[in-house]
Amino acid sequence: MKTKQDILKLVDENKVNYIRLWFSDILGSLKGMSITTRELEEIMNEGQGFDGSSVEGFVRIEESDLVAMPDPQTFRILPWSVNDEKVALMVCDVLKPDGSPFAGDSRYVLKRILEKIQKKGWTFYCGPEIEYFYFPSKDKPEPIDEGGYFDYSTVSPGTKMRKSAATALERMGIQVECTHHEVAPSQHEIDLRYQEALIMADFVMFYRLTVKELALRDGYYATFMPKPLFGQNGSGMHVHQSIFEGERNIFFDPAEKRYHLTPVAKHYIAGVFKYIREICLILSQWVNSYKRLVPGYEAPVYISWGTKNRSALVRIPEYKPGKEKATRLEVRSPDPACNPYLAFALMLAAGLKGIEDKLELPPAMEKDIFHMSKEEREKYNIGCLPGTLEEAISEFEKSKLAKEVLGEHIFESLVVNKKVEWDKYRVHVSKYEIEEYLPIL
Repeated sequence: MKTKQDILKLVDENKVNYIRLWFSDILGSLKGMSITTRELEEIMNEGQGFDGSSVEGFVRIEESDLVAMPDPQTFRILPWSVNDEKVALMVCDVLKPDGSPFAGDSRYVLKRILEKIQKKGWTFYCGPEIEYFYFPSKDKPEPIDEGGYFDYSTVSPGTKMRKSAATALERMGIQVECTHHEVAPSQHEIDLRYQEALIMADFVMFYRLTVKELALRDGYYATFMPKPLFGQNGSGMHVHQSIFEGERNIFFDPAEKRYHLTPVAKHYIAGVFKYIREICLILSQWVNSYKRLVPGYEAPVYISWGTKNRSALVRIPEYKPGKEKATRLEVRSPDPACNPYLAFALMLAAGLKGIEDKLELPPAMEKDIFHMSKEEREKYNIGCLPGTLEEAISEFEKSKLAKEVLGEHIFESLVVNKKVEWDKYRVHVSKYEIEEYLPIL
């Protein structure tokens, strides 16, 4: 645990020039400001005031004063210089001027539900697999390699940038388990070692910024856009999750020989299934997200579970003897452009409802669902995720669970924001339409 004095000492010893104070808007975009080291002690005591009226989903002009309060445990020194100066960072909680939590703070949403399970003596762990692409610029998605899954090349610029990002994350104390080339050309993945959910949500924000900034330093552009290339796999953020009670993994059952899942784990998955359509807007929040969620490209569309079945929404990694703590479930529908604070909060909330209501889990499905007929899917009662942002908004609007977990402020702000996004997309005339219809109509 870092104290204020620890941080002041680290800043002095490492000759840090500036400290970035970070927080997230409701869409998961990183926001913040920089302060000088001479202001640090006072701001750690009182926070940094800012105008919230221009931050997406925050407040109206007449109630714009907010305070960014640094969380000392998030202190990190960036392992690269900014304008030849040493820079550190801290994630902030957003407060109202009276010191109470601000209802529009995504981090507060996750902290609130984690406090709920802490009363049970439980800890929620997450381990995301975050995919992304490297392109020459942000203007056009042109692959910089023709690599495929697990292809390796020491001379590829993408491989070098991926390794640089992984090294930078490690130097910030963010443990990396694995890095590799993904299925699509120019697509990469860095997997982070599982952590408590709040820590991991902060790490996802660090991860995205690190990958992007280091790519720009090398003259490239990294994107977490879910589906930037037509005809290729999109980028997902498969989230491995488990719940511990002290040192005991409450998802592991040694007596259940096939999947090694406790009844609690099965109820949790059943809860995810029951509410997944309602919370899909949070896990896949952009128009482009639904270009990824289509059959045939490994992204899960159908609400089912299994071990070897990667067309399923939830996958149970196979149990290895002696690895009881590794028993977990993997939710495969989120994409890396989501707000991790809200995504983790709502997946946990759905699972907890499943546990509380003792929801029954349907049988596992190990067949390739992509190749099933509609009649076969109906026979096995396999549902489907929303197919468009509009459908996801409609499901979300009806969700009592989402409104309860997010609070009215974020819930209503997201609905308004996403309806505007859908309307802008709906009235846009695309290149496809011009090429397809203008010559014949």
